[in-house]
Formats: sequence, C-alpha cells, structure tokens
Amino acid sequence: MTKKSKTDLVKAEAATPRAGLLTGRYRLPTIGIVLTVTLLAFEAMAIGTVMPVVARDLDGLTLYGWSFSAMLIASMVATVLGGGWVDRAGPGRPLLSGLGVFVAGLLVAGGAPAMWVLVIGRTVQGVGVGLAMVALYVVIARVYPEALRPRVFAATATAWVLPSLVGPAAGGLIAEHAHWRWVFLGLIPLVVPAALMLVPALRGMGAPESDQDPPPRRVIPALVTAVAAAAVLYAVDDLAWPSVPAAIAGLAGLGWGLPKLLPAGALRLRRGVPTAVVLRGLLAGAFFGTDAFIPLALTSLHDFTPSQAGLVLTLASLGWSAASQYQGRSKRPRTFFVQTGAVFVAAGVVSAAVAIQVGGWWAAPAWIVGGLGMGMALSSLNVVVLNQSAPQEQGANSSALQLSDTLGSSLAIGAAGALATAFGADRLEIGLRVGAVLLIGIAAGAVLAARRVKS
Repeated sequence: MTKKSKTDLVKAEAATPRAGLLTGRYRLPTIGIVLTVTLLAFEAMAIGTVMPVVARDLDGLTLYGWSFSAMLIASMVATVLGGGWVDRAGPGRPLLSGLGVFVAGLLVAGGAPAMWVLVIGRTVQGVGVGLAMVALYVVIARVYPEALRPRVFAATATAWVLPSLVGPAAGGLIAEHAHWRWVFLGLIPLVVPAALMLVPALRGMGAPESDQDPPPRRVIPALVTAVAAAAVLYAVDDLAWPSVPAAIAGLAGLGWGLPKLLPAGALRLRRGVPTAVVLRGLLAGAFFGTDAFIPLALTSLHDFTPSQAGLVLTLASLGWSAASQYQGRSKRPRTFFVQTGAVFVAAGVVSAAVAIQVGGWWAAPAWIVGGLGMGMALSSLNVVVLNQSAPQEQGANSSALQLSDTLGSSLAIGAAGALATAFGADRLEIGLRVGAVLLIGIAAGAVLAARRVKS
C-alpha cells in the first residue's frame, strides 16, 4: 500500500461515525500506548510514595531532591536526542530502546546499596523515559487523525487511574511489610506486554518524507543544557558562596542551550507553539514540585504512613484523569482548558501548601484541585502543539514539550528540595514553607503564560 493510500484510509476511518480508539487499525496501537503509559505511571506513583522510606533507609535525605531531579535531567537529554532520532528513523527503535533502558535503571535502583547508587539508577531510568515518551507522542501523531488526538491523550490520562489507585497504596504496603526494593524490581514484568503490543503498530513507521533541510544538530546544546541544569541544582543545593560560580555558569549554559532546543521565540513567550512549550514546563514545575514533597511533609510533620501519604497523590491523579477525559470529549476550544487548567493548578498548589501546615488530611481535597488542572491543561497543550506542527517537526516539537516538562520539574524539585532541607531535619517545617513560596510563584507564572496560548 502506498503512502497516499494509507493517508486516504486514515481519513476515511476518521470520518466514519463509528470510528473510535478501539476500532479497526487503531485498536492495537491504542492498547500498546495505554499499557506503556500505565507502566510509567506505576513507576511515578509507587516510587514517589516510598522515596521518604528509601532516603531514611539509605541515610540519604540530603540527596532526596536529586533522586527526582537526576532522573528528570537525564530524561531531558534523552528527550532531545530522541526527538532527532525519531525524525530521522521513525519512532520504533527509540521507543523500544527506551523501554529497555528503563528496565536497566529499575535493576540498578532496586539493588542500590547507597543513596548515590540509587540516584544513578534513577538517572538511567530517566534516559529510558525520555526516549520512550518522545517516541510515543510521535506515534500518536502518525497513527491518529487530528479529530481523535484529544481522545488519545484522554486515554493516556485514564491509564493513570489503575496506577493511581493501586500504585501509592501498593508501594506503601510493600515498603512497610516487605522491602522498598521490590517497588522498583516489581515493575520490570510490566515492560514485556507493553512492548509486544506496540511492535505491530511500529512496523513500517519510518521517518516522514520532507523537502526541507534537516534540523540543526542538537547534541551539544542538549548536553550543555543538562550540565547547566545540574550546575544550577548543585548551586541551590549548597547555598554557599563557593557555589556562586557554578550558579553563574549554569545560568549561562541554560541561556545558550535552551534557545537552540526550544521553538523560536519560546523564551519571549511568542504566541502559539513556543508559549505552549514553555507553559508545559511551568505547569510541570509547579505541580510535580509540590507532588514530590507532599509525602515528605505528611510523613514527617503529621506522622502519616507511606500508604496514607500515597492516598493523597492517588486522589489527585484521579482528578487528573477525570478532567482529561472531560476535555477529550468536549467541543470547547483547547485554549479554554489550557487557561482554566493553569488557574486550577495554581489554586491547588496554594491550597496544598496551606493545608499541609493546618492539618494533613486537608491536603487531599486541596491536591485534587491541582490534579484537575493538570488534566485539563496538559492534554490540551499536547493537542495544540501536535496540531500546529508539520509532520517533519513533530519529533522536534514533541521533544521540546518533554524537554520543557523535565527541565521545569527538575529545577523546581531541586530548588524546592534545597530550600526544604537547608534548615535541617529538625526545622523541616520551615524549609517546606520556604519551598512552597517558590512553587506558588511558578504556578502564578503559568497562569500568566496560559493567556498567550492560541488554538
């Protein structure tokens, strides 16, 4: 079948009233995509819940923020390199390679004898996640017509439901009654069915034909940006005069590298795709920065068990999934959900910060609001970017989305973590308050940037 015939078939199926994600040629890729996201969601939900236990067991509280940030920085580099790989060769090999690397990271982290080894394992995991996710976005763009893409992203949000219900509680129970190492190692068997379901959909999915010149090489800017982000995190983690040169060098590296990796005009918040990419990072920084420290605050300040703290994250993820389903079936403009979602995220961050100080369980309804906002905004941002990207730009722009997400998350978590631990374990409550101020500021920036996104 020629490429033109395949295109005509896709358009015909999309125009059919009965066409859906589980009909015809869409069935296998939909199942494979949902399984892959489910796998990565289990990792995020279960491991995030038990990380306070891991830090105490390995005497690594000072590296708590790095256990998240190292993974995100590695994911950032892999995302950039993976975007170019996808545009050159198609999404098949990057996606399957990413899943294999992810498994290797789980093995290292699960067997870690010290916190620094666990950070290395998390770094390897980040490489796998970066490769897999940028390839997965391009699979969605290549397989599904524009009309079905909101529903696909809604389905990926639904894939978080089971991990949200089972992941935090299961992670907490495993840490309490078995060992936290099995939270890492127990995820490995999930990789095989996800990979097998994706293989048929990936066959023949090569690079798109294009008369345009190939994009500029981005390996050096990606490496410089990653090193720069690590330097900034090192500086904020140390918070001493000797770290000032590292901070200056890191900021200079970000200033040089980011313009070469993001769409033109992104740092000036140019309307359209550039602002949508930056907004993704602001939302991720505000939400995941708060999400990373809710379990630490609840277990340290309010004597929650890991499974109880995980329930708060579960409820937020369910709100995320419900909001994503709603936006996927709504006829409202994508900008409505982007702007409304940003407001909800900001309200959730502020409410969670206050709730943690007032009483532990008040964090649950507060964080549901944040989850609702992410469900509205992120899926719609993904659709906006893919719909406004030419086929030969889908890999690069999907890479930019993931880059913004991971960079925003890593810098926010690292900076908030440094502020939270700077006052010492006996004054953790003060540190968490200071970190919350930073995260609230990021959320406010997201609300302002959301007004510059266009459908």
